[in-house]
Amino acid sequence: MNKHFAYIIYLIYACLVSSPLLCHADNTPRKPFTVVIDAGHGGNDPGAIGRRGREKNINLNVALKVGRLIENHCSDTHVVYTRTKDIFVPLHRRAEIANNAQANLFISIHTNSLASKNTSIHGSETYTLGLHRTEDNLEVAKKENSVILIEDDYKEKYAGFNPNSSESYIIFEFLQDKNMSQSVHFARLVQKQLKSNAHRADRGVHQAGFLVLRETSMPSVLIELGYINNRNEENYMLSERGASELATGIYQAFLSYKEQSNVTHSEKTGNPPETPRTGTQKKQPNNAPVFKIQILTSGKILPKNSKILKGLTPVSYYKENGVYKYTYGESSDYNQILRLKRNTVDKKFKDAFIIAFKNGTKMNINQAIKEFKQNR
Repeated sequence: MNKHFAYIIYLIYACLVSSPLLCHADNTPRKPFTVVIDAGHGGNDPGAIGRRGREKNINLNVALKVGRLIENHCSDTHVVYTRTKDIFVPLHRRAEIANNAQANLFISIHTNSLASKNTSIHGSETYTLGLHRTEDNLEVAKKENSVILIEDDYKEKYAGFNPNSSESYIIFEFLQDKNMSQSVHFARLVQKQLKSNAHRADRGVHQAGFLVLRETSMPSVLIELGYINNRNEENYMLSERGASELATGIYQAFLSYKEQSNVTHSEKTGNPPETPRTGTQKKQPNNAPVFKIQILTSGKILPKNSKILKGLTPVSYYKENGVYKYTYGESSDYNQILRLKRNTVDKKFKDAFIIAFKNGTKMNINQAIKEFKQNR
């Protein structure tokens, strides 16, 4: 057999038996999907303290188990840890590690606690960045953010942010994270898997002002595994079975997210979002921002009568980072869209948020609101 022909046959065979994520028609390997796993607290910051254990140790044990599952079963994924031992890592440094790695996903693992004597509260909940909707969410954010108080020059590093002052959290009202929809999507997958795999009580997906999430530039979540002040929950999280089930749940959520998003590192840092598509586009004032309500994301185009849309019509979608992002409503009047969101959309999609486009290109929502106010 001709040596060159034999070599070509070998290459074709190698391509067929290897992972499709690593083999292209042009034989150019894709860059790996990068996930950063952040074990909250550590070192001289113990986090919440229970009768037998400390949050920092529970977080690290579960985080390492999640990482090993991904490393052992996902050859196309690069795992980065913010810590692999009992050391203190400042919040800004954790985000810095993720940003420097140009990660596709950031997972921060924590353990909850209540200062009150309510020891019956239990269950897991997952947070994304945003304005806290309830006082309970604010208290969780305050607890997790208070770690900055043991950092040197924290006022300078965090621009005067005071984790114990409710006024400091006003800034999160104006933050519309460009990765919000994907973060919420992953958070929901985490809750679903923790409920089915770890048999956890589902306390839902929430938004709150977490500094560690604010500084990251990729979809990010903060998971509260359970309540350490609940004796049964503490024993469960400290047990090998409990830690393994929690880790498996997070790992399964990661697998689902990665498969559904189909986002590679090159896509993440390359192409801009496509122009929104809809058959009901309205003409807007030239150069004026157009506001819409983003309601959900999907890995594929949904049929017009899809039950997932919960009866909202007409809807639009745009494609960003390989994900179809669906919106409802369209106006250059921000107040009109805000009223539409509060009166109609929030009842159906509690995690919906307002985005803006200008000349068909997605823009920073804060800048869009500023321009809207200037043009009034």
